[in-house]
Amino acid sequence: MGNKKDEENTRTATVVEALPNAMFRLQTDDEDEEELLGYLAGKMKRYHIRVLIGDEVRFVENPYGGKVRITRRL
Repeated sequence: MGNKKDEENTRTATVVEALPNAMFRLQTDDEDEEELLGYLAGKMKRYHIRVLIGDEVRFVENPYGGKVRITRRL
């Protein structure tokens, strides 16, 4: 569905906190256990996909750092 670059940079995380403006604090499931700040991708906003605390999500990292884009709720 997406392009190959997005699929290569895709990881999973758990939503720890819901912030204003559809932003979320994520805890990665990897061994590094880092916390990230993420926002909903355009199609998730368009179709009103709800993301709640404790949900597993798939996200794409920005190659330049900064916020991550949440692309799927698992």
